[in-house]
Amino acid sequence: MRTLLVLALVGLGAQLVDGSLGMAYGVTSTTLLLAVGTNPAAASATVHLAEIGTTLASGAAHWRFGNVDWRVVLRVGVPGAIGAFAGATFLSRLSTEAATPVMALVLLALGLYLLGRFTFFTLPVVRSDVPLRRRFLTPLGLVAGFVDSTGGGGWGPVGTPALLASGRLEPRKVVGSIDTSEFLVAVAASAGFLFSLGTAGIDGTWALALLAGGLVAAPIAAWLVRHVPARVLGSAVGGVIVLTNTRTLLRSDLLAATPSVTAVVLGSIAAVWVAAVAWSVRAHLATRRLEPVPVVVPQP
Repeated sequence: MRTLLVLALVGLGAQLVDGSLGMAYGVTSTTLLLAVGTNPAAASATVHLAEIGTTLASGAAHWRFGNVDWRVVLRVGVPGAIGAFAGATFLSRLSTEAATPVMALVLLALGLYLLGRFTFFTLPVVRSDVPLRRRFLTPLGLVAGFVDSTGGGGWGPVGTPALLASGRLEPRKVVGSIDTSEFLVAVAASAGFLFSLGTAGIDGTWALALLAGGLVAAPIAAWLVRHVPARVLGSAVGGVIVLTNTRTLLRSDLLAATPSVTAVVLGSIAAVWVAAVAWSVRAHLATRRLEPVPVVVPQP
């Protein structure tokens, strides 16, 4: 029961992050599952099973509020599903010893991206209403889907920034379309893991616990995104992911670092992380000070 409660809290926390940033549910929850010693393939499979429910609920909410471009959903979601299935079967064929550092490296890269992206950069401005082409969306979906399965997350961190950077879709529709298309990715990844692993190592109860936490967090995230700056939250979460996966790599057979080296490296990363969060807070406050104050004109 204690384990299920912890998993529900993990799902709740991951959904809070995802609902606030439009990304990082899989990266956050998989990182935490790996930290408690879960097999990499089983961790990714468990997370993707839970995501079938969370992405369905999230997509329905975005559709209701008009945040979904269905052309983008299909054009990026279908190749994303193909990439996710391929990534799941690839990860399932790796031994646990080989898969652990591979997944840690993927998660570390995504964590570094989140940390840098939300610490130093702002969202681009939409430039036009030119439709996104298949020649851009198809390879994006394939790559993002493959990374999502092999890393236990990555659909949002890869897909959302790419669509935002294109400047051809409103930010709200970018997040809504990526969240909605992730349902196809979660289904395909789960099918790939079940095809390759069967039910070995995959605990359906764990997936349900993650799902329960995610469903509880969904309305809370809608409130949170209005009160906690995305820039600050992104820096904080990126730092957690970088710190946790660096620790996994240092303890793996790939590096086999001594305890003293591990302590120095992790201490240095923690210091950079604190500085990054402080920088994000400072940048957010500076941006707020520059915002124009609305002028109220008295009625005659």
